[in-house]
Amino acid sequence: PLKYKGLSYTEIWISEAQERMVLAVDPGKRDELLDVFASENVEATVIGRFTQDKHLRLTYKDTQVCDLDMDFLHNGVPKLKRKAVWGLPNISETEFEEPKDLTPNLLKILSSWNVCSKEWVIRQYDHEVQGGSILKPLQGIANDGPGDACIVRPRLDSEKGIIVSNGINPKYGVIDPYWMAASAIDEALRQIIAVGGSLDKVALLDNFSWGNTNKPDRLGSLVRAAQACYDMSIVYGTPFISGKDSLNNEYTVKGESISIPPTLLISAMAVMDDVKRAVSMDVKKAGNYIYIIGNTYNEMGGSHYYDLQGFVSSNVPKVDPVFAKHIMDTLSQFTAGGLIASCHDCSEGGLAVAAAEMAFAGGYGLDLSLKRVPNKDIARSDILLFSESNTRFIVEIDPENQEAFEGDMRVEKIPVGLLGKVTESSEFRITGLDERVCIKEDIQKLKETWQKPLKW
Repeated sequence: PLKYKGLSYTEIWISEAQERMVLAVDPGKRDELLDVFASENVEATVIGRFTQDKHLRLTYKDTQVCDLDMDFLHNGVPKLKRKAVWGLPNISETEFEEPKDLTPNLLKILSSWNVCSKEWVIRQYDHEVQGGSILKPLQGIANDGPGDACIVRPRLDSEKGIIVSNGINPKYGVIDPYWMAASAIDEALRQIIAVGGSLDKVALLDNFSWGNTNKPDRLGSLVRAAQACYDMSIVYGTPFISGKDSLNNEYTVKGESISIPPTLLISAMAVMDDVKRAVSMDVKKAGNYIYIIGNTYNEMGGSHYYDLQGFVSSNVPKVDPVFAKHIMDTLSQFTAGGLIASCHDCSEGGLAVAAAEMAFAGGYGLDLSLKRVPNKDIARSDILLFSESNTRFIVEIDPENQEAFEGDMRVEKIPVGLLGKVTESSEFRITGLDERVCIKEDIQKLKETWQKPLKW
């Protein structure tokens, strides 16, 4: 079946038209299958059969137009050899004095395009097919907080579900595409853990958006990102099952070729055995404890805190997949046991943004301190607050689960720090390393700032 009249046999064979599939079917089931398609008003046509002679033969209007030996088709085309180069950009760390009041910085990050609410976009799409959504994109008391991942139940008669998440940060790719790719994978996986899932049955998809890979530097960065995909998936045990690429994203202005930043979107899908164990990111009850899990490093390269102020650093967030997997596996045991009241991963904007989102999504205040944040030689509150180090979570724990939680974390040798408590007030308050308040704002103001850029 053709959409347009007059297509040549060459065009028919190589067309990349969408919404088409080729199926291999037992001849005895052909008629039954065609009846199914016909009952749904879907065009289905038998176009050929398998043979034993290892040749591809195409016929068009009773004329043979192709006869290719399969060995030649698969192995006869010469392999291309291209030059790929990459080098770490020459970037010097920006030095500046730490601001005393970091509230304006938090507000600025919350209103940035990559962090602000995407509700205007989300509401345009259907995420309620058959009422099978267990955890929706927007969460919290007003269903407008930023969820980490979605959970759907494909079969309404089963407690099993599918978790869908993603990870992306092209700002890292400008510095080092290897760690950009690794960070995107870590983000997609930790979001699965944050909503109550595990790494037991996870598959990944990649979506590469790159410049002209005929150029050695573009190809070099692509090779480096692909190597990270291999390295991370092997350790995490998460295979890539599909993907897509969009290469040659360049344009010319006044004779200068300009490329998009090397960007990799990672999507993750996980099987969840019991959707009743789903965990949302909004804080639930005043008096509950707030903890941070994972180490914070001075990794400000590509961070929103630096970017919005025009600062630079080559210290892009890195990933230790062996230790990261250990953290994720341990936390998933807690969520499976129902011991986590809420959980949110630290990504764009770091600890400060994640905690603020949990607060205004839940409608409660938070009173936090940075004194116990696990870190590696960080003496500045702003770095602790806005570093975007990977494999970190903020969790809410009921006081009755505190002893079990802290005990197991010590046994598993996982870095964890008590940040503070959920409060009845509407105040979001963080005390810095110098024991002075460095962030203080009403949660409604935080929420309004986050929602305003793309208000729908």
